[in-house]
Amino acid sequence: MNALDHTAVLERHLLLQLGDRLKRLRKAQGLGTVAMAQRAGISRTTLSAVEAGDPGPSIGTYLRVMSILGVAGELALLAGDTLQPPPPDTAAARSRRARPAVQLIVSADDTRHQIQDLQSLALHEEAVRRVRADPALLRQAQATLERWLQGGPSRSSSLWKEWQTILAQGQWRKALGRTRRAQELRQASPLTTVLPDAVRQNILAQVSELRKGVVLGDDMSNGAAP
Repeated sequence: MNALDHTAVLERHLLLQLGDRLKRLRKAQGLGTVAMAQRAGISRTTLSAVEAGDPGPSIGTYLRVMSILGVAGELALLAGDTLQPPPPDTAAARSRRARPAVQLIVSADDTRHQIQDLQSLALHEEAVRRVRADPALLRQAQATLERWLQGGPSRSSSLWKEWQTILAQGQWRKALGRTRRAQELRQASPLTTVLPDAVRQNILAQVSELRKGVVLGDDMSNGAAP
């Protein structure tokens, strides 16, 4: 994530919301994870990733799940040209009727700690990306963790010891999940200490904008909702 990337947190939030919605729809339709995975032709692990809003599964996998749940048509609207300018020299193009303005305000619910979880997840996903690309940053995180452990007993000691294994074995999914344990690990994490301050502030700024509401729509750039 560089200084010019102002959409990463918004995109991540939308994917998390999609996963949540698909999970709710599956439960509302009385489908268990085994039956749902079988219908979609995927493993339960992949289904769990989809319902967690994980960016790992392909768009085709998301589409299969959406199709089974009856909401694939919504994505088809985005993939089609329904809201695009009509071809030239057509009746639609010659019409004087104004195109409908389509606007969507996206925000995160701060009352359920959604914002805090999103911020923590975004920071850690960026930190993992950087650590994977630069072994020196991994060693930096490990050194920070060792200093913490040598500082004496702490309520976070068990989490720090788990982080030793995560860092040594690259078990990133343990800390990037949406489980309660993953959230606890992120709260006691040495990973975010490797992020440059500019990158950290960029992510925090995106989260702040999302808290106020980001407007998506025709001829409009992303910004806070009025």
